[in-house]
Formats: sequence, structure tokens, C-alpha cells
Amino acid sequence: MQFSELNLPQSILKSLQRMGFKELTPIQEATYPIILTGRDICALAETGSGKTSACAIPLIQIVDSNIKSIQGLVIVPTRELCIQYVDEIHKIALKTQVAVFAAYGGFDKSIQVTKLKHGVHILVATPGRLIDLIYDGVVDLTGIKCVILDEADRLLDDGFLEGIELILSCIRQEHQILMFSATMNEETKKLANDCLKNPKHISLINKQATPKSIEHYFAYVKRETKEKALFDYLRRERVNQAIIFCNARSMVDTLHRIVRKHFRDVEYIHAGLEQGKRSSIVRRFRAKKIRYLIATDVAGRGLDFSHISHIVNWNFPRGEQYTHRTGRVGRMGRKGRALSLITHHDIPAVREMLSATKIKPHWFGIDPLSQLSAPHRSSRRPPRG
Repeated sequence: MQFSELNLPQSILKSLQRMGFKELTPIQEATYPIILTGRDICALAETGSGKTSACAIPLIQIVDSNIKSIQGLVIVPTRELCIQYVDEIHKIALKTQVAVFAAYGGFDKSIQVTKLKHGVHILVATPGRLIDLIYDGVVDLTGIKCVILDEADRLLDDGFLEGIELILSCIRQEHQILMFSATMNEETKKLANDCLKNPKHISLINKQATPKSIEHYFAYVKRETKEKALFDYLRRERVNQAIIFCNARSMVDTLHRIVRKHFRDVEYIHAGLEQGKRSSIVRRFRAKKIRYLIATDVAGRGLDFSHISHIVNWNFPRGEQYTHRTGRVGRMGRKGRALSLITHHDIPAVREMLSATKIKPHWFGIDPLSQLSAPHRSSRRPPRG
């Protein structure tokens, strides 16, 4: 379906055209008409499926810009996602009178208070800072029409369940809740059951948990040859932009010092950096001023970088994090490649991930999984005839 078929206000349609949006993604097509009816939604969708715009377009439409109060509330788990959400809404609402603002920790609260007092229609916030502002009496929730819980599974993983319940308990009037998640575990189901009223359940998760547009490559390496394998790969690939993931901040710092000796336009990001520096790095990466970004999983969920062509797992992730990391490429149907550098220690986790996701692995050189699963052959020579 085309956006031009939705009978959108010209102010929104022109913004979408300027952004290059022509056709709705499956999640947008499935949720848009339901959101406009005012019904609660519990939506399960792949990373990179267009969830942000799926929320932003109808949210802007339900706002009455003549009323200076918060009418739309978006709760997200991280500062980076908070900023991204506001950027997306701002682009779509550019030709309207809708005011959107982000409130998150690590930033001068007095500036946020001043902006909120001036008038905001859509507030995007992280739970901790939002609760602070509620306690301070700065945020008035009596005008809320719609609440969006985005990356709900990540919110719960980060321990925000009680905070979310507290925030929602402060909204006394009738309101709509839209919950979006990439996974649905028991905690996420409980949140949906406790907070949503007769929701419409939508699932666009394929049996294959990662987009088909991603090619998944693996290289079985020894620890002492890992750096060479990484450098050889980056040199032979046509890398537009790449994120190289590590499992720990200390490894990010170490690998950054090594990689920048061999490549230009290299930066790093993890939760140990000050918020101002993290925000600056995200902006520069989006502007293609950084080619190689070495990161922890702070960059592995929700953030949308449209120019990434490659993802590298320097350290192999655990659980569902593989899907979230590799989901930085292959977004909105774009092609992308993911490479995981595998050591002997990683084999059980790789086998488990491949079984869970059903992705098709491509191996550079030895495939240790097929070797290990092959029948054992004696090393002894057969007797001579």
C-alpha cells in the first residue's frame, strides 16, 4: 500500500515524500488503521521493520496542536533510541504545529524542565528521567491520549517494569497503549496482560528470526589470528559503514586502539562514555563521518543507521543478541552482511543460535560444526592387505 492512499494530511504526506517513504512496511500497514480506531495494540515485529514510523504517523494525527499539553507519550529504554525517535517524529511533523521533545538522563534537567513548561505535544522519554519529572511536578499526564512502549522486551530486560507500571498508574483518564517488541517472553506477556485493554495482537515475526536481506558469514579462527582475519575481511569487502561488536567495554577500548592503527575514520561507543560524547558519535556515524564503529550492545538495539553495509561480531553474542546486532543491517529490505569471528569456545553458542533462528550460515574456510558432527574416524592406518 502507498502512503498516498491513506488520506493523510498534506503536511504529513509531503514530509514522508521528502524522506523517501512511498510504500508502507508490513508493520505500518498492519497497525495504522487499528491505531486510528483507538484500540490498544501488542505488536511483535522484527528489528528494522519500520516500527518507529508506524507509531509516529498516527500519533502526530491524533494530536490537537491548539492544546498545549502532552498528548502522546513514548517510553523507550535508551537515550540513543529516545533521540532517534524524536528525530523521526520531528521530520514527519515538520510542516505541522506539533511540538516533540526528548527527556532522558545524563542531560541538564533544568533545560528539559524549561522546554516542558513552554509546551510539548509529544514527549519521548526514558523511564528514569520521566519518573523524576513526574515527582518534580513538571510533567502533567492529564492530557495523554496515547502511550507507546517501544522495545518493550528491552525495557523489561533493563529492570524498568515497576517504573513503567508507576508511570501508567499516573494516567487516570482513558488512553490508548501501543506496545511494540521484538520478542515476547513471559515478562513481556505479563506487561501486556496487566496494562493493555483488549489489545489487538499482531505478529510479523517470521520463523526465520532475521531479515532475509542479510547474508550471515562465519570464520573459524584461532585467537592469535583473529586480528588478521578481521583486517583481511574489512580490506577485501566493499564496506560502506560497519559496526564491530564486542561483549565488554574493555574489549571495545582495546580493539579501538588496534583497529585505528590500520584503518581511518574509526570510533567507539559504549555506556561508559559521557552522554554528550555518545550522542556526538551517533550523529557523526549517521552523517557518514565515521566508517568503522566499535561498540558494545548499546548500539545493538533499536538504533537505525541507514548506511550500514556490514556487521562484525568480534565477540560472539549470547541469546537473542545475535539477531539484534545483525539487525543493524538489512533494515527495510536493504542488503547487508554479517560476519562472526568464531573460536572453539563459541561453537556451542553458534550451534544453538543457528538452530533457533534457522538462518543459513556461510563459512569462510573450515566449518567446525560439520566437522564436529561428522562420524569419528580412527587416526590409525588400516592394516595392509
